[in-house]
Amino acid sequence: MKNFRKMLYLKIAKISKGNNNAPVPSIIGFGTKIKGDILGGDVIHIDGRLEGNICCEELIIGIKGQVIGQVKAKTLSLYGTLQGTAEADNLFIAGTARLTGDALHNSIAIEPGAYIEGRCVRMPKRPPVAQSTEKETPVKKAPAVEKPAAAGKVSATSGTSSALFKAATGSNK
Repeated sequence: MKNFRKMLYLKIAKISKGNNNAPVPSIIGFGTKIKGDILGGDVIHIDGRLEGNICCEELIIGIKGQVIGQVKAKTLSLYGTLQGTAEADNLFIAGTARLTGDALHNSIAIEPGAYIEGRCVRMPKRPPVAQSTEKETPVKKAPAVEKPAAAGKVSATSGTSSALFKAATGSNK
Protein backbone atom coordinates (compact mmCIF):
# COMPACT_ATOMS: atom_id res chain seq x y z
CA MET A 1 0.00 0.00 0.00
CA LYS A 2 2.88 2.40 0.75
CA ASN A 3 4.33 1.80 -2.70
CA PHE A 4 0.96 2.57 -4.24
CA ARG A 5 0.67 5.87 -2.35
CA LYS A 6 4.22 6.81 -3.27
CA MET A 7 3.50 6.05 -6.91
CA LEU A 8 0.26 8.08 -6.71
CA TYR A 9 2.04 11.11 -5.22
CA LEU A 10 4.81 10.91 -7.83
CA LYS A 11 2.26 10.66 -10.63
CA ILE A 12 0.39 13.70 -9.31
CA ALA A 13 3.64 15.64 -8.98
CA LYS A 14 4.63 14.70 -12.53
CA ILE A 15 1.26 15.78 -13.92
CA SER A 16 1.22 19.09 -12.07
CA LYS A 17 4.91 19.87 -12.80
CA GLY A 18 4.17 21.58 -16.09
CA ASN A 19 0.78 22.93 -15.09
CA ASN A 20 0.55 25.31 -12.13
CA ASN A 21 -3.25 25.23 -12.24
CA ALA A 22 -3.59 21.46 -11.77
CA PRO A 23 -5.53 20.58 -8.61
CA VAL A 24 -3.57 18.92 -5.83
CA PRO A 25 -5.72 16.42 -3.93
CA SER A 26 -6.42 16.82 -0.23
CA ILE A 27 -5.75 13.47 1.40
CA ILE A 28 -7.21 12.30 4.69
CA GLY A 29 -4.93 9.41 5.54
CA PHE A 30 -5.66 6.08 7.22
CA GLY A 31 -5.97 6.50 10.97
CA THR A 32 -7.19 10.10 10.73
CA LYS A 33 -10.65 10.81 12.16
CA ILE A 34 -12.53 14.01 11.41
CA LYS A 35 -15.86 15.15 12.88
CA GLY A 36 -17.32 18.03 10.92
CA ASP A 37 -18.18 19.16 7.41
CA ILE A 38 -15.82 19.67 4.49
CA LEU A 39 -16.95 22.25 1.97
CA GLY A 40 -15.17 23.00 -1.28
CA GLY A 41 -12.01 21.63 -2.74
CA ASP A 42 -11.18 20.18 -6.10
CA VAL A 43 -10.09 16.62 -5.35
CA ILE A 44 -10.43 14.98 -1.93
CA HIS A 45 -9.19 11.47 -1.17
CA ILE A 46 -10.33 9.84 2.07
CA ASP A 47 -8.59 6.81 3.53
CA GLY A 48 -9.50 7.76 7.11
CA ARG A 49 -12.86 8.36 8.76
CA LEU A 50 -15.11 11.40 8.28
CA GLU A 51 -18.26 11.95 10.34
CA GLY A 52 -19.98 14.85 8.60
CA ASN A 53 -21.05 16.14 5.24
CA ILE A 54 -18.75 16.79 2.31
CA CYS A 55 -19.19 18.91 -0.82
CA CYS A 56 -16.44 19.02 -3.48
CA GLU A 57 -15.69 18.58 -7.19
CA GLU A 58 -14.24 15.07 -7.00
CA LEU A 59 -14.31 12.68 -4.04
CA ILE A 60 -12.47 9.40 -3.75
CA ILE A 61 -13.29 7.23 -0.75
CA GLY A 62 -10.44 4.72 -0.57
CA ILE A 63 -10.68 1.04 0.37
CA LYS A 64 -10.13 1.80 4.06
CA GLY A 65 -12.02 5.10 3.94
CA GLN A 66 -15.28 5.65 5.81
CA VAL A 67 -17.72 8.53 5.47
CA ILE A 68 -20.81 8.90 7.63
CA GLY A 69 -22.92 11.73 6.29
CA GLN A 70 -24.11 13.36 3.11
CA VAL A 71 -21.85 13.57 0.05
CA LYS A 72 -22.27 15.99 -2.86
CA ALA A 73 -19.68 15.83 -5.64
CA LYS A 74 -19.42 16.10 -9.39
CA THR A 75 -17.53 12.81 -9.45
CA LEU A 76 -17.64 10.20 -6.67
CA SER A 77 -15.47 7.08 -6.70
CA LEU A 78 -16.40 4.75 -3.84
CA TYR A 79 -14.00 1.98 -2.88
CA GLY A 80 -14.66 2.02 0.87
CA THR A 81 -17.70 2.70 3.05
CA LEU A 82 -20.35 5.41 2.79
CA GLN A 83 -23.22 5.57 5.28
CA GLY A 84 -25.57 8.30 4.13
CA THR A 85 -26.76 9.86 0.93
CA ALA A 86 -24.64 10.49 -2.13
CA GLU A 87 -25.38 12.99 -4.88
CA ALA A 88 -23.01 12.90 -7.85
CA ASP A 89 -23.11 13.49 -11.59
CA ASN A 90 -20.74 10.56 -12.13
CA LEU A 91 -20.85 7.74 -9.58
CA PHE A 92 -18.48 4.77 -9.55
CA ILE A 93 -18.98 2.01 -6.98
CA ALA A 94 -16.13 -0.51 -6.83
CA GLY A 95 -16.46 -4.17 -5.91
CA THR A 96 -14.88 -3.41 -2.52
CA ALA A 97 -17.40 -0.65 -1.72
CA ARG A 98 -20.18 -0.61 0.84
CA LEU A 99 -22.98 1.96 0.36
CA THR A 100 -25.71 2.19 2.99
CA GLY A 101 -28.12 4.89 1.86
CA ASP A 102 -29.54 6.41 -1.27
CA ALA A 103 -27.52 7.57 -4.27
CA LEU A 104 -28.64 10.23 -6.74
CA HIS A 105 -26.66 10.24 -9.99
CA ASN A 106 -26.64 11.10 -13.67
CA SER A 107 -24.36 8.22 -14.65
CA ILE A 108 -23.41 5.20 -12.57
CA ALA A 109 -21.04 2.25 -12.81
CA ILE A 110 -21.19 -0.60 -10.32
CA GLU A 111 -18.61 -3.39 -10.17
CA PRO A 112 -19.66 -6.91 -9.22
CA GLY A 113 -19.27 -7.51 -5.48
CA ALA A 114 -20.31 -4.01 -4.40
CA TYR A 115 -22.71 -3.91 -1.44
CA ILE A 116 -25.56 -1.43 -1.74
CA GLU A 117 -28.37 -1.08 0.76
CA GLY A 118 -30.56 1.72 -0.49
CA ARG A 119 -31.80 3.17 -3.73
CA CYS A 120 -29.87 4.36 -6.76
CA VAL A 121 -31.96 7.04 -8.46
CA ARG A 122 -31.18 8.96 -11.60
CA MET A 123 -31.29 12.70 -10.98
CA PRO A 124 -33.78 14.63 -13.05
CA LYS A 125 -32.01 16.51 -15.80
CA ARG A 126 -32.04 20.21 -15.26
CA PRO A 127 -32.96 22.07 -18.43
CA PRO A 128 -30.21 24.32 -19.72
CA VAL A 129 -30.80 28.00 -19.24
CA ALA A 130 -31.94 29.24 -22.64
CA GLN A 131 -31.67 32.84 -23.67
CA SER A 132 -34.54 32.90 -26.10
CA THR A 133 -37.41 35.34 -26.39
CA GLU A 134 -39.97 32.71 -27.40
CA LYS A 135 -42.91 32.15 -25.11
CA GLU A 136 -43.08 28.80 -23.41
CA THR A 137 -46.03 26.67 -24.38
CA PRO A 138 -47.84 24.91 -21.55
CA VAL A 139 -47.41 21.15 -21.41
CA LYS A 140 -50.47 18.97 -20.94
CA LYS A 141 -50.32 16.65 -17.99
CA ALA A 142 -50.78 12.97 -18.64
CA PRO A 143 -53.82 11.39 -16.99
CA ALA A 144 -53.12 9.82 -13.63
CA VAL A 145 -52.62 6.07 -13.76
CA GLU A 146 -53.12 4.11 -10.60
CA LYS A 147 -50.61 1.56 -9.38
CA PRO A 148 -51.36 -2.07 -10.26
CA ALA A 149 -52.54 -4.32 -7.45
CA ALA A 150 -49.84 -6.26 -5.61
CA ALA A 151 -49.31 -9.89 -6.57
CA GLY A 152 -51.84 -12.18 -4.91
CA LYS A 153 -54.18 -9.29 -4.00
CA VAL A 154 -57.32 -8.28 -5.84
CA SER A 155 -58.16 -4.63 -6.22
CA ALA A 156 -61.66 -3.29 -6.66
CA THR A 157 -60.34 -1.14 -9.51
CA SER A 158 -58.26 -3.78 -11.27
CA GLY A 159 -60.71 -3.73 -14.19
CA THR A 160 -60.01 -0.03 -14.63
CA SER A 161 -56.28 -0.68 -14.81
CA SER A 162 -56.70 -3.33 -17.47
CA ALA A 163 -58.97 -0.97 -19.45
CA LEU A 164 -56.31 1.74 -19.28
CA PHE A 165 -53.66 -0.78 -20.38
CA LYS A 166 -55.80 -1.87 -23.34
CA ALA A 167 -56.39 1.75 -24.34
CA ALA A 168 -52.70 2.62 -24.06
CA THR A 169 -51.51 -0.38 -26.06
CA GLY A 170 -54.38 -0.46 -28.56
CA SER A 171 -55.12 -4.05 -27.58
CA ASN A 172 -58.69 -5.33 -27.90
CA LYS A 173 -58.05 -8.57 -26.01
